Amino acid sequence: MATTDAFVGLGSNLADPTAQLARAISALAALPATSLVAQSAFYTSRPVGPQDQPDFVNGAAWLRTGLTALELLDQLQAIEQQHGRVRKQHWGPRTLDLDLLLFGSETIRNDRLTVPHCELPNRDFVLQPLLDLNADLALPDGRSVADLRQRCPDNRLKKLPPFSRELQPPC
Repeated sequence: MATTDAFVGLGSNLADPTAQLARAISALAALPATSLVAQSAFYTSRPVGPQDQPDFVNGAAWLRTGLTALELLDQLQAIEQQHGRVRKQHWGPRTLDLDLLLFGSETIRNDRLTVPHCELPNRDFVLQPLLDLNADLALPDGRSVADLRQRCPDNRLKKLPPFSRELQPPC
């Protein structure tokens, strides 16, 4: 079976965000026809959009998958639902946000999915975790993630200490 390297952004600012991301990483590792290659460190950052909400915890996962991009998107949305994701407000608070950032060297634009993620160049909380996973990563158009990170606006990104999953009850 042919596989594709996919990079997924993770974010949460409700209901114990660090634990939400840790459980999401476990769920990603259990996806069909998919393996978890690596996960980034977790970072805190200010919210984008409405500022009357808690700071976010963000990270990224590197997957190797036999799923298509839309099949992977369906799986990501199912994981969000399992974590109680409610879409009330654009850029509002959430229990879990999983974004398909990169899917191999593909550029995808349809009514359900845009890859690379359209805001990727403007989000240090996405770029830095991607660099943690692969310092040589580039977008399909050839732009280096490292170069984008150097030009990216500051969102008060702060690296968190490693998270111990053993301390968390299973979901």
